[in-house]
Formats: sequence, structure tokens, C-alpha cells
Amino acid sequence: MLDDTLLDDPAALQRADRDRALLALAGAGARVRTALREAEAAGIERLNPDGRPRAVLVAGHGSALTAGEVLAVLAGSAGLVVPLPPAEATAPRGDRDRSGAPPAFTAGLGWQLPGWTGPLDLLVISSADGGEQGLIRLAEQAYARGCALVVTAPAGSPLAEAALQVRALPLPYVVGAQPEEAPPAAAEPDLPAEDPAALWSHLTPLLALAQKIGLTQLPYDALPAVADLLDATAVRCRPDAAAYTNPAKGLAARLAGTVPLLWAEGPIAGAAAARFAAQLADRAGRPALAGPLPQVLTAHRGMFTGQLGAGADPDDFFRDRVEEPDPLHLQVLLLRHVPGAADQEQDGPAEVPEDDDRPRSFGAGRAHRLAAAHDVRLTEYASTRPEQLHALADLVALTDFAAVYLGLAAAQS
Repeated sequence: MLDDTLLDDPAALQRADRDRALLALAGAGARVRTALREAEAAGIERLNPDGRPRAVLVAGHGSALTAGEVLAVLAGSAGLVVPLPPAEATAPRGDRDRSGAPPAFTAGLGWQLPGWTGPLDLLVISSADGGEQGLIRLAEQAYARGCALVVTAPAGSPLAEAALQVRALPLPYVVGAQPEEAPPAAAEPDLPAEDPAALWSHLTPLLALAQKIGLTQLPYDALPAVADLLDATAVRCRPDAAAYTNPAKGLAARLAGTVPLLWAEGPIAGAAAARFAAQLADRAGRPALAGPLPQVLTAHRGMFTGQLGAGADPDDFFRDRVEEPDPLHLQVLLLRHVPGAADQEQDGPAEVPEDDDRPRSFGAGRAHRLAAAHDVRLTEYASTRPEQLHALADLVALTDFAAVYLGLAAAQS
């Protein structure tokens, strides 16, 4: 079990945070501002598109792919957005470097354009590394088909160089502030943990581009406001804030020793729940199941009566449990976007008390009743921001910090 006193020890958290994940999250707002400035300097404000593309395809992996999924949610029915995940995972022969070491896992990733892709479509390629040969080949394939191309990659990387060869609009990938001391080498160099704030370096230029081509209806100041929201969350969730005032530490403590079921009401909350599941796996090494209401009520109902339910093993009351670890139990985390539900805008996603008497939607009401009927703890967080992007920033920022805190505290317990 997690010793939650570790969450109130900033020095212990700093020692455990070897790859400076908390520092990366604290700088997420600055990365959004820098990405906006650099996208403007790269020429995105000078674009004069002749109509909207038939489809926007977003290729990448990890947070780059998540950025494409978020764009699809924000675009809604205004345009076709197609995230392109890797289509293969077999490294080609001869991909070992001169030292004889095996290639990084990205060496075996490949991407394939749908057969219908052509000159009416826009392909956006985004990479935090810029060395994926599969993405370079994808850019060449798209150029041959006459697609418009945008590439976000670190300056000077092979992918950024390839973007110039295929006449793509190159946008810089913004890295976070580097710590004074280099982090130690990863124990698994072929499976490195992703920068937890990388999502914003992928998403910011993508949304700036989407605004320019009319794919989203975001206000002109929507992205600068996201940077302010991320800064505010970083202050509330800072390491030296006590657990009882730090919502991310409180959420991490609730999830310790549980199997989380991440339920979401609405597409924005669904994107945040999927992101949280990925972060729990990557940063905390914890499995979680995510899905939208009301489908999850059917898909996850067997969990409530199985071994993880609160009432499991009722007939074995007299078994000696002194030497046994505490059993895992379910924890439902319900994420919601309810614009205009509060009289005034909140500072961040608020935990909704169990005795809240405001009317709930059909799906949320059923979720509460199911959890109560089986003595399973349900924690609900809701964002009341009117803008979808701002609600997403609220929910993602909170859950990103929670995943990192859970991983750091569990590693030290």
C-alpha cells in the first residue's frame, strides 16, 4: 500500500522524481506560449488556405496521437479528423546501430495512408523525437499523393529536414525546461517513459493550425487562456502544497490500492479519461479501464460482482489475513464536463460531494446508483468551463499531476 505521508514530503518527492516529471508539468503553460510564438514565427499566421481540407490526418504515436484524438473531439462534425496510429511493429533488417545495440522501439513503427487520401487532404505529422523513419516514409508517401503537409518536429531532426524536402510547413516541437542535472539513464532504454507534458507541445501547433483553416470554432484567445489554466493548476498541485489542499495529491491517495474505473460523461471528459488511463500506465505502472457513459455501465458491471468488488469473498470471514497484503478494490472516477453548472467559474475541476442535490444526467445518476448498490467508492470531478478546450485542460492537468504523484509515492513506499 502507498504511504500517503510521502505525498507531504517535498524533499522525498524531489528525490524520487528522477526524470523531473513534476518540473515538466509545471512548465506546461510556458510550453504552450512558446509553441504559439514559434508557430507564428514559422509562418502559420501567414497561411491563406483556399477552403477547408476534405480530411485532416494526424500521424504519430503516444501524445502526438492523443493530440489528434483531441482535435477530432473539438472539430466534431465540422470536419473529418483521422488519427493515424502506427500500422506495423516489425523492425526492418539492418536497423542496428554501429555498436550492435538493438534499435529503439520506434525503429519498427510504420504508418500507412488510407487508400482514399489525395490532394484534397492535409496530413499533419507530429513527433517529439524526429527520428522515426516510418514518419519520414509517410511524409514521402503523402508528397507523392499530392497531400498538403505540416510537420511538427524538433529543429535539426531527420524528420524536420525531410519536411523541407517534401515542401511541408515545418513547425517546431517545443521541449520543456531542462533540469540542471541530467536525469539518470532509463532502466529500460528501449521503453522510455514519455515526457508527461509532451501533449501540449503536440496539441498547441495542431490547434493553431486548425483555427487557421477553420476546422474549429475556438475563440481567438483560447490557446493563451489554456496556458493560464495550466499555470494555475501547477500552482495548486505544486509539490510543497499539503495533500489536503492539493487536489492531485488527494486524487492519487484515493487511487492507491485500487483498480480504477475511469468513467466519462461527454466527449471532452472521454478524451481526458483515456489520457488518464495512459498516464497511470506510463507514470504509475497502474492498470485502469476507461470508457464513456452509458456504455461502461454494461461493459464494467461484471467488475462489481467479481473478486474486486467490495462484497467479494463473504464466506471466508475467518481466514487469517495477518500476513496478507490489503486486497485491491474498485474505485470509480467519474469525469464530467458540465458547462454552466456553477454560478461562477471554478478554479479547476471540483470534486462533487456525494450529497450534492443538483440534478444529474441519466448516465451519471445510474453510475452513482450502481456504485452505491455495491459499496464501491465513486469520486466525481466536474469542470464547468464553457469552452471545451478549457474543460479539457482542467481535467487533463489535474489527472496528469495525480498520475505522477501516485507513481512517485508508490516507488518510495
